[in-house]
Amino acid sequence: MRNTGTLSVSTPTDLEIVMTRVFDAPRALVYEAFSKPELLRQWFGPRGWSLAVCEVDLRVGGGFRFVLRGPDGKEMGMRGTYLELAPPERSVHLESFDDYPGESQVTSLFVETSGQTTLTVTVLYPSKQVRDAVIHSGMEHGAAESYDRLAELLTARV
Repeated sequence: MRNTGTLSVSTPTDLEIVMTRVFDAPRALVYEAFSKPELLRQWFGPRGWSLAVCEVDLRVGGGFRFVLRGPDGKEMGMRGTYLELAPPERSVHLESFDDYPGESQVTSLFVETSGQTTLTVTVLYPSKQVRDAVIHSGMEHGAAESYDRLAELLTARV
């Protein structure tokens, strides 16, 4: 896995990671790809990984449960609760992973300009230690590959 340069990643504070990616698609399509299980199954996760479990209850107070399965059969589970949904502009949710401590708050902004959508995802962690552990886990490269897969899906749908 590697970041091909299409994903910008920064750490503006000791508790945050900000990821930015531009997609050649209208924001309604990008937001939909983040919301619908039938689309999430096609792109979510690095290359070679599949979304073995994809449950989405898309409403404030609802949540999601994902289990990613790697090519070696290893699984990584995560869950979340939706705090704010403003389609197709913004979503905010809490997120936790089965095998990692802590819960983070994820804010996703979808801004469309001339048919392109800039996605900005800000992840707020409970501590610098948790944020740094996530950085060292290779999250940037997995997210970059996942978003590359999303770009391919969106290109096929536009």
